[in-house]
Amino acid sequence: MKSAQIAPPYELMNDAHVAPKHHPDDATLLSYAAGSLSPGAQMLLQCHLACCEHCRHRVADAEAIGGDLLEHLPQSSMRASVDDIFAKLDLLDTAPSLTSKAVHFERPDWLPEWAEPVAQWLEKDQNWQRLAPGISQIKFDQPNFSGDKAVRLLKISPGTCMPRHGHSGSELTLILSGSYCDETGRLCSGDVADLDPDINHQPIADRDQDCICLIVTDAPLKFDGWIPKLMQPFFGL
Repeated sequence: MKSAQIAPPYELMNDAHVAPKHHPDDATLLSYAAGSLSPGAQMLLQCHLACCEHCRHRVADAEAIGGDLLEHLPQSSMRASVDDIFAKLDLLDTAPSLTSKAVHFERPDWLPEWAEPVAQWLEKDQNWQRLAPGISQIKFDQPNFSGDKAVRLLKISPGTCMPRHGHSGSELTLILSGSYCDETGRLCSGDVADLDPDINHQPIADRDQDCICLIVTDAPLKFDGWIPKLMQPFFGL
């Protein structure tokens, strides 16, 4: 069902130190299998799938179900589905590829091997932008990610609290290194927080090391405090 052009295949990694316990919800995995995620969300899912056997099986099941449904469609509906697929491929032929940029420098120590799709978008001399004491970011503002509200790396120093916030839309967070705790539990390397507007939380990084996350949002965050609200326009949060 899924075309490699719609959702580039992920490279499977066997990392005994990574055993994700928090996963994307079924709707997100189905969207990935259908090739309908935004570019930033697709990149995040590729990284998670490379280290999570559980979700690879769920995506494979979704693809099998989708293929079975196509086989049983009436001929007229089948033609419409095929036409839709080819229309998507035509658009992708003229759009820049997520995997078109090559890495020309050594991967940072904090970036795991299974996060290769992220490494492709890091610049050699790229610096972290300070947002607040103990919190900094790297924004991916390339045209390839114009379909997302924001795609960013966030680094939270040990023991640092993020401002409490909710969401105007969805937020996907993948832990690349370190860990944090919030109202949903403790998230470690490889874990994904798949949050909707019903969630209001305050992540707190564990005290042993920096927590570095890949975060993809489709709408602005909703901060509770007035100081983060004042900062929001300056940092695109």
